[in-house]
Amino acid sequence: MTGTPSDHFNGKTFFNPGGDPLPGFGDLLRWKLRGHPVAWPPRVPVTPQPPPPAPSGPGVAVSWVGHSTFLLQSAGLAVLTDPLFSPRASPFSWAGPRRTAPPGIPFDALPRIGAVLLSHDHYDHCDLPTLKRLAGRDQPVIVAPLGHRALLAGAGFRTIVELDWWQQTALAGEADATLVPARHWCRRSPLGTNRRLWGGFVLTLGGRRLYFVGDSGYVPDYFPAVARRLGAPDLALIPIGAYEPRWFMAGAHMNPAEAVQVHREVGARRSLGMHWGTICLTDEGWDQPVKDLKAARGAEAIDVLGFGESLLLA
Repeated sequence: MTGTPSDHFNGKTFFNPGGDPLPGFGDLLRWKLRGHPVAWPPRVPVTPQPPPPAPSGPGVAVSWVGHSTFLLQSAGLAVLTDPLFSPRASPFSWAGPRRTAPPGIPFDALPRIGAVLLSHDHYDHCDLPTLKRLAGRDQPVIVAPLGHRALLAGAGFRTIVELDWWQQTALAGEADATLVPARHWCRRSPLGTNRRLWGGFVLTLGGRRLYFVGDSGYVPDYFPAVARRLGAPDLALIPIGAYEPRWFMAGAHMNPAEAVQVHREVGARRSLGMHWGTICLTDEGWDQPVKDLKAARGAEAIDVLGFGESLLLA
């Protein structure tokens, strides 16, 4: 991608402003050779749930499918975040990180999806087999950071909205979505590092404000700016998993204690942890993120849903 340089784009590739460089290949090799991963169970039993009915008035029904996939339903629109329904987060159907927990809501049970919010191009967030199924079934609008258009057009989407940080787009049902900064990176191929942008979303839906953080390391300045510019969210969806070892992961993935800090900094009325318990990507144990979140949260209103569980944001 080429374009006008900015504080997070040099004309060819994107970068995190004001931050240290992310770990390189040598760091990855050191982690893989010297890491101490905790073994995950090969399979976690999940009883798939039907989605709840959409609210008939104001409010949002929020359901956790797994990993970073939420189904968000208002009276006028159903939205999916980073939809992942495939058995693996990988370019291959026969190799790569496999799901430990199946989707909490089956794909075929989903209501008609009117919009998809895609935070970045990593395989555990941008799952092309799932996206192709959604495009073929519902043809929703898909909103993504800059640089994703060709990838998503190849998946069959006809209505693609690309946004830079702080840009907003209107959606159906009087909803809108604003792309906000995150500290992360992108790559789907060896030569594709940071050719696409990444971010989170602030979504206005059903008269409520939701903040989907996406994938992000903790940066003190990023999150208060979201609340200052767009308002405190009624609900924040914050990643709590894939954080060990810290020396390698801290630049791109926050830990549960940092997730609690984000919850405080944005002034969220309530928050839910995500990006845990679905696919083994790093060294912490399967349920360690939930244990660490409970130890760090104190009296803060941040918790997790089980696979397929829902709540009504009234």
